[in-house]
Amino acid sequence: MVLPQRLKVLHVVDSLELGGLERVVTDLAIAQRDVEEGVAVFSICDTGGHRHTLEAAGVRVVQGGKRRTADLGVLRRLWQAVHDTGADVVHAHNFVPNYYAAAALLAIGRPPALVTTCHDMGFRLSDRKLRLLFRLSLSRTARVAMVGRQVHQRLVAAGTVDPAMTTVILNGVDTARFGGGDGRRRAARRALELPPDALVVGAVGRLVALKNHAALVAAMPALLAAFPQLVLVLAGDGPLRVSLEAQARALGITGQVRLLGAHADVAAILPAFDVFALPSLTEGLSVALLEAAACGLAIVASNVGGNPEIIADGARGLLVAPADAEALREGLRQMLGDPSMRRRLGDAARAWVHSNCSIAAVCRAYHDCYSEALRSAGRHPAAADLPA
Repeated sequence: MVLPQRLKVLHVVDSLELGGLERVVTDLAIAQRDVEEGVAVFSICDTGGHRHTLEAAGVRVVQGGKRRTADLGVLRRLWQAVHDTGADVVHAHNFVPNYYAAAALLAIGRPPALVTTCHDMGFRLSDRKLRLLFRLSLSRTARVAMVGRQVHQRLVAAGTVDPAMTTVILNGVDTARFGGGDGRRRAARRALELPPDALVVGAVGRLVALKNHAALVAAMPALLAAFPQLVLVLAGDGPLRVSLEAQARALGITGQVRLLGAHADVAAILPAFDVFALPSLTEGLSVALLEAAACGLAIVASNVGGNPEIIADGARGLLVAPADAEALREGLRQMLGDPSMRRRLGDAARAWVHSNCSIAAVCRAYHDCYSEALRSAGRHPAAADLPA
């Protein structure tokens, strides 16, 4: 990819712990390393997770060491990171990073352009203090990117963001890392110690109430009656792990439910699944869903947030009503019982992600967003063509 000008970009995140937002920032920063003048990531909290992936790829990570709310030490370290990197653009990801970035840039005479991405539907903005701080920070923000049309509609309709300063940029995944095929399937099942003939429903995500993993566990007894070889695999960790384990024990299905904990290399385990399930009660534009689609998996997902933007019902997967246990069971039963449907819908989902959500396409879209932000801020860095 050749861009008309190369920019220096500093991303600002809460942390780099394993999660969808953090995965998107990691993949984006690594892709930008090859097409922009420079890229670095500032993590407000000290962190592990994807930090090691970024550093191994040659992307500098600066840790802010946050210890308390409104930590002035973080502001000083963020100001220093902006100065050290010579950033043309500071790209904040979600609400807290944006107000930290806006505050730090107040101390810079000719500040870089501030761009923020809203990665979810903004339910955290029900907190009055956070909503006020975010809205104040928007007065110093040049452009706001939304990860999907549903996110855009919700935040604009709520009056949170002026539509004139917004754009929609879908999340992206590194499609080269994800794929299916018999070889990957066998390797993934060996790694997870799954029988070759098992039928596997899998989910990836934090074990929190909004992800609704309990509905998958609750559906298992009825599904096992029809598919005795069925196994449920949950990849991710969180505060509900103990209760999900207790739920499986109470239903007598402990042997058919595997909780893997946090898994850094999701691409290595997704090919083990026959069906990917996402019964969330809310979503922005789910990275886990994009990764499953990139692998060509058959998908059953709740009809919330940005899920319909990825999964056209009956064409690239099945959508079910949120919080509807019967609809979820029926969607899973239908998908598990029809291998040809799984192949057809999985192939269509993979083709859509490759066409619409590759990390290269997202990298170019953000470069255009940065350029617009610089123009609106009256900044015009010198152009320099990239090598082909």
